[in-house]
Amino acid sequence: MTLQEREKLVVIVGPTAVGKTQLSLELAQQFNGEIISGDSMQVYRGMDIGTAKAEPAELALVPHHLIDIKNPDEEYSVAMFQESATQLISSINGRGGLPFIVGGTGLYIESVTHRFQFSQATQDPELRERLQRLADTEGVDALHARLADVDPVTAERLHPNDVKRVIRALEIYESTGYKMSDFQLRAQHSPYELVMIGLTMDRAMLYERINRRVELMIEAGLIEEVRGLLDKGYDASLVSMQGLGYKELIPYLYGEITLEKAINDIKQRTRHFAKRQLSWFRRMPEIQWFDMTDPACQANSVETIKQILAGKFQQLPNI
Repeated sequence: MTLQEREKLVVIVGPTAVGKTQLSLELAQQFNGEIISGDSMQVYRGMDIGTAKAEPAELALVPHHLIDIKNPDEEYSVAMFQESATQLISSINGRGGLPFIVGGTGLYIESVTHRFQFSQATQDPELRERLQRLADTEGVDALHARLADVDPVTAERLHPNDVKRVIRALEIYESTGYKMSDFQLRAQHSPYELVMIGLTMDRAMLYERINRRVELMIEAGLIEEVRGLLDKGYDASLVSMQGLGYKELIPYLYGEITLEKAINDIKQRTRHFAKRQLSWFRRMPEIQWFDMTDPACQANSVETIKQILAGKFQQLPNI
C-alpha cells in the first residue's frame, strides 16, 4: 500500500492534565476531524467526573467516539478497543474526515497505531533485584501469588518455579501499569499515514495542575459520583472501580480513611500515573513533542502543529 493509499490518522498523547482535550477540539474543528477517545476509562457510563470527560458542550463541537459505550460492570479490553478504533478510523477516512485518537492510555493507543504489537517494557534492575529477594526470603509461591493478584492470565501459564519469567511479568506490571498478557512484539512501522503529537510540561507545573484538577473534581461532585455507583450495586472490585479517583474514595465512603487522606491518595496516584504515561510515550520515536509549560509559547506550538497537519495531509485548516 502506498503512502497515498494509507488511511490518515492523528494521535494526540501526553500525561493527564497536560491539555490534550482543548488542543484536540481546536484541531478537529479546523481539520474536519472526529475524535476517538484513547482513554480506557471514558468508555464507562456514569463515570464522568473522575475520568475527566469533556463537557457536553465540548462533546457537541465535533463527533466523539468510544465514550459512554459500556456500563461499569461490563468487560472492556485493549482488543475490543483496537477492533472498534480500527473500524472507526476506516469509517472516518471513508467519509472524508480526519480521525484523531486522543488520550493517555499508551497500550490502547499503540495497539492501534502499530497493530497491537509491542516491545518489551522498560527494564528496571533494582525492581528485579527486589523481587528476587522476595522469592528468596518468602518463597516462590509468594512471588507467584503476587503475580496472580495483578495478572492472573500470565500467572496461570507460568509455574511458580519459573522465577525468572514470574519476575519479568511483575517487572512489566510495576514499571508500566500494564500486564504481560497484553504484550506482543511491536511492529516497526505503522500501517497509517500517521502524525503523532505529544504534549509535555515542566513536571512541577504538571503536578500542580494535577493537584488542582483533583480538587476541582471533588468540588464538581466526584464523591457523590462514586457513592452513586456504589448505591447502584457496582462492586468496589470491578476493573472500572479501580480507576483513579474511584478506588481511593471508596475506603472513605466505607468510613475506613479520612477524606483528606483519600484526596491526597488520588493526587499522589495520579502523579505516579502521569509519570508512567510519559515513560511509555517517550520510547515511541514517531511522536513529535511540544512543551506546553510556557503559556506565551503555546499559541506558536499550536500553529506549528496545524502546519504539520496541513503539510502531511495536503489540506488547509477550515477557517
